[in-house]
Amino acid sequence: MIVLVAGDIVGRPGRRALNEALPALIAEHKPDFVIANGENAAGGAGITRETAAPLFAAGVHVLTMGNHVWNQRDSYAYIEEETRLVRPANFPPGAPGRGSYVYELPSGVRVGVVNLQGRTFMQPIDDPFRAGDEAIKSLESSADVIIVDIHAEATSEKLAFALFVDGRVSCVFGTHTHVPTADECVLPKGTAYITDVGMTGPSESIIGMRPADIIERFLTGLPKRFEVASGPAVLNGIVVDVDETTGLARGIERVRKRVK
Repeated sequence: MIVLVAGDIVGRPGRRALNEALPALIAEHKPDFVIANGENAAGGAGITRETAAPLFAAGVHVLTMGNHVWNQRDSYAYIEEETRLVRPANFPPGAPGRGSYVYELPSGVRVGVVNLQGRTFMQPIDDPFRAGDEAIKSLESSADVIIVDIHAEATSEKLAFALFVDGRVSCVFGTHTHVPTADECVLPKGTAYITDVGMTGPSESIIGMRPADIIERFLTGLPKRFEVASGPAVLNGIVVDVDETTGLARGIERVRKRVK
């Protein structure tokens, strides 16, 4: 089976890029399952019912999240009720929503999704290695294919986790830094991996935000509200070929689609 992953969707330009680019990517790669990171979908920070709906309508089966999952406080109830939206599994008990989910395709193939958040250079949170291990164990009997989104800053943390679970999951892809890396590979035991899939958002930006805002912050060191950039946009992602009978990957490639 073919899995298509779209990187972090940033604001309105990212939602537009996904809606415009996804049909062509679906026609070209014919994915059985589409997953995207939506933690920046609402104004660059968080997600809402209104911003998630068109993403699901465009063909995304499951949305993963990250450190901005709680930025839209009005969406706590939505995160709790929408099973197709998966937030990091290593948030402490009592947080709304779920850290894993199994989506059954019409073919009968069951796709398990796990979302994790790193701790290196990020806010304090529970251990993603132990939380990920527990989430994967809970899916082993109920999913044919398991995909993990590790939303983290440090390359070493993402790669360490991928090697930690190599052979137990179909794919580990990194999100959060918004810049695609060129290290896509199938690890020795059969897990597809990339450190970061990049973002789906404005291409004339600094990781999705207006360059002037970011540059001013660097020049002055003063607090500055960042706003999502406008203009042309791009969808960055990966396509993974998975043997659903073994749950292991046969191949992985990067994809990049620009929209005006």
